[in-house]
Amino acid sequence: MPSVGTPSFGSPSLGSPSLGGPSGARTSGRTRGRGGLGADLVVFAPVPLRDPATAVLADPQVPESHRFCARCGEPVGRARDGRPGRTGGFCPTDGIPFSFVPRLRAGDLVDGRYDILGALAHGGLGWIYLARDRKVSEAGADRWVVLKGLINTGDPDAVAAAVAERRFLVAVDHPNIVKIHDFAQHADPVTGETVGYIVMEYVGGRSLKELLLANTGPDGRRVPLPLPQVLAYGLEVLPALGYLHQRRLLFCDFKPDNVIHAEEQLKLIDLGAVRSIDDDRSALYGTPGYQAPELAASGPSIGSDLYTVGRTLAVLSIDFAGFSSRYADRLPSPVDVPLLAREESYHRFLRRATDLEPHRRFESAADMAEQLIGVLREVLAASDGVPRPTGSARFTGERSAFGTTGAAPDGGTVAMALPVPLADPADPAAGFLAALTTADPDAAVAALRTAPVHSIEVRLQLVRALLATGDTVAATNQLQATPLPDGDWRHDWHAGLIALTTGQFDEACGHLGAVYDALPGEPAVRLALAAANELAGDTVAAVRRYERVWRVDHAFVSAAFGLSRVLFSGRDRAGAIRILDEVPDTSSQHVAAQIAAVRVAVDPTAGPLSEGDFIDASQRLERLRLDARRQATLAVDVFSGALRWLGAAPIPGAGVSGQLLGHRLSERDLRSGLERTYRMLASLEPDRRARHALVDQANAARPWTLW
Repeated sequence: MPSVGTPSFGSPSLGSPSLGGPSGARTSGRTRGRGGLGADLVVFAPVPLRDPATAVLADPQVPESHRFCARCGEPVGRARDGRPGRTGGFCPTDGIPFSFVPRLRAGDLVDGRYDILGALAHGGLGWIYLARDRKVSEAGADRWVVLKGLINTGDPDAVAAAVAERRFLVAVDHPNIVKIHDFAQHADPVTGETVGYIVMEYVGGRSLKELLLANTGPDGRRVPLPLPQVLAYGLEVLPALGYLHQRRLLFCDFKPDNVIHAEEQLKLIDLGAVRSIDDDRSALYGTPGYQAPELAASGPSIGSDLYTVGRTLAVLSIDFAGFSSRYADRLPSPVDVPLLAREESYHRFLRRATDLEPHRRFESAADMAEQLIGVLREVLAASDGVPRPTGSARFTGERSAFGTTGAAPDGGTVAMALPVPLADPADPAAGFLAALTTADPDAAVAALRTAPVHSIEVRLQLVRALLATGDTVAATNQLQATPLPDGDWRHDWHAGLIALTTGQFDEACGHLGAVYDALPGEPAVRLALAAANELAGDTVAAVRRYERVWRVDHAFVSAAFGLSRVLFSGRDRAGAIRILDEVPDTSSQHVAAQIAAVRVAVDPTAGPLSEGDFIDASQRLERLRLDARRQATLAVDVFSGALRWLGAAPIPGAGVSGQLLGHRLSERDLRSGLERTYRMLASLEPDRRARHALVDQANAARPWTLW
């Protein structure tokens, strides 16, 4: 049974073609066409418009299973004792009249202007008709319009809804929202009562529901829409909802039925449920499986509107059988849905959008869209390997790269290298903070403690400055004293930094995981959590998150080093080197990545070495053209590793014919190379003791000679 005041049959697409082949979208670096659908990231095949005249229903009927009382929601017009249900009558529960017969027929003229062609569909508040605007057509151009009337003028809730529409809907003007042209009146041919109709533009594409139902796999069975396509749809509709919210209006009944893809644009249709944020009298309209759980008790809100968007995206993108019953107020587990297991950021996005607690959801449509586009960039980059970087409205870039020496960094180093949350430009101390440029932590602490305004941003920057001085106790106390709103992600972010610095890595994972829940589209957050995972020993999670960060944005070079480290620890030498090779030569860390690759190539920790590994390391080192000291230091690693490898071979030196830094792969030649390299290092060493130690090592490495 539908919820109270909620017709179970939502408004379908207006003029939608018959269900056919699958819809599709492909990824690209740019969008196509005038609509902008795809956020410059996904290219859509335009959905062709349909000849309006072919959209009219030949036999307009409302199935018995979709007949409900508009007031109490109880079934009406149902079959009984073998007789079909009546299409008109009175609700047995509350006596409200009902009628499921179209009031208008082909040939009727409404308000002396609109020629009716027939019924298109039955929607939440009644029948929807297709008409030709005679006044515009007489001027030389046909204009097809849609008339939407009431289920029954005797229903006070329906009348109130119509009055509300008259007040504000004509002023709604957004390219992604169906345009309301006019209101018309017409005498009911049966009762003689004057009936009001909304006159809106005709949108002749296909609803997202129809596109979903038409999307089939190779075996002919229905499959969800491609995730990039679904995310692009979300990015297109959220600004439209944001437009309504800015005007203190709520859409209330967002679902796939109420969104039309026409050519290269989306349109929200069926504004019958739209109401003012301050309206606490009008009937509530929603659809089970999409509506927020608090709707009946607390009424609609911006949060409930955003909830419906999250549910719609979930229905379009995953196999969601039972979404209106078993999963009416929750998402299926990633264990059961491979897409959610594979796309962690998307899963976290859906969890926040559909949280049962309204205050935990996204704050606004713009806030939701900001995270959604980050998720889309990640999904696309992971699918084709092409980075899709973009600036963040929440974080700076990395302050410095960490873990570039090959060894795992300590938590304090990570905390100081991670991106920094951007200060709120509306903060009272924003000007002061912008002028604070000292790099000395102690000086920064002193300046922040004497700031003219002890605002939230000043207090948070003081937490980071205290961490930089190593005073974790003072940083913790300062964070606890900072009056952040409940659920503010900045508390968990800074608590995570403190936990990293103090070596409480599991605790850091918990705090940074909470930030990931709040900001699922931010690579900076995934980078921080990946580092915490690595330090906590969760290599599986570290690999997954480091890789996603690196795929989407090569500016996060710490992710490449982290991913390489964790792959190497899992004995994937080739994978570790491959990632280091992806650090572009334009990066300031390119040389560091190649040095790390040389060391990985000759490190036996990841398993048995081969001649090819040493040849590869030698060639890399020769290409690097480092300064003499670094070149010689790496050469020692290469020569020493090769000597160990030869000594461990079953037949030392047998069949080895390659060259290593200009020396044959034989013990004598390698010893000679190692001796000369130690002597070069000795010549560069200013410390006398260290110089003598290097000479001793050179003598020890010298090949045996016969006198």
